[in-house]
Amino acid sequence: MKKLRLAIIGCGSITKHRHAPEAKQNPNVELVAVCDKNLDHAKAIAEKFKVGNVYDDYEKMLKEIKPDAVVVATPNYLHADATIKALKEGAHVLCEKPMATTEDECRMMVETAKEMGKFLMIAHNQRLNIAHKKAKEVIQSGELGKVLSFKTTFGHGGPESWSSDRPDTWFFHKEAASFGAMGDLGVHKIDLMRFLLGEEFVETAAFVTTLSKKYPNGQPIDVDDNAVCILKTQSGAIGTLTASWTYPGSEDNSTVIYCEKGSITLYADPKFSMIIRYANGQKAYFELDTMQTNERQTKSGVVDEFIDCILTNTPPRISGEEGLKTMKVVFACFESAKTGKIVRIDY
Repeated sequence: MKKLRLAIIGCGSITKHRHAPEAKQNPNVELVAVCDKNLDHAKAIAEKFKVGNVYDDYEKMLKEIKPDAVVVATPNYLHADATIKALKEGAHVLCEKPMATTEDECRMMVETAKEMGKFLMIAHNQRLNIAHKKAKEVIQSGELGKVLSFKTTFGHGGPESWSSDRPDTWFFHKEAASFGAMGDLGVHKIDLMRFLLGEEFVETAAFVTTLSKKYPNGQPIDVDDNAVCILKTQSGAIGTLTASWTYPGSEDNSTVIYCEKGSITLYADPKFSMIIRYANGQKAYFELDTMQTNERQTKSGVVDEFIDCILTNTPPRISGEEGLKTMKVVFACFESAKTGKIVRIDY
């Protein structure tokens, strides 16, 4: 079988630890080029993963290399531009989260993929975790009855500890990132809960704020470092979502779903990635997999899923359309925080 020619735009930590190694491990992929505005970062990735073509201009790379597929792992403000240009050059695209910085950009990405007849997938890797997939099966089976409430959290010490441009990382600058912890971590959990519950969020009330993080010069960063959101689903279930960059020395990437006949706890126990607690007192423990952390990188499955979609001509389950729905919730949370009002999410 002819290998898919893959290029990566953006050579930061996520490419170093996940996208590039996963591409190299896939037998159906030839990693043909890497690109970063910081040419030193691109050269470092190329050397580490034995990639022959190195660029600091993705438009030039796309025209000269003409890859079959592209991973976009740039700072957030470039997601839409790089994705749209790659699609227009005839490549399928896997774009990192958050999908883009405005709803209009998200729509343009979706429309361009349709226009070009190419796949657009968003790298919401938490949908691929084994315990999350198992939990969705349990919820859909009706074994625990109707979902009533939930709480989901993603927090760690902040990107300045692992970003490739630390300590004054682009994650802290609004012109490059647009969002802070909410766009970096909260977006993962919004997408995960949409996946697990199988329904959309229709209302939110949110606090999105900056409590602690500072630039190296001591000035407060101009993006959020904490968010706490209340979310309501179409069926009336309500729950909380927390995203934080201020959990020093620890990480929390857990979810609890409360149903009529019991609860499901995900990735809160170091050994058991899923625990079901039944209303009658019985418990079921599942040792399925472990959650990835910045310190402990495991295979996310995102690149494999993307490549498999292309090879089998199967539209991605984590599509651009799905990414847009998730981003609608993110934008609604920011609007609620700004206005101090409950915001209805219009689909």
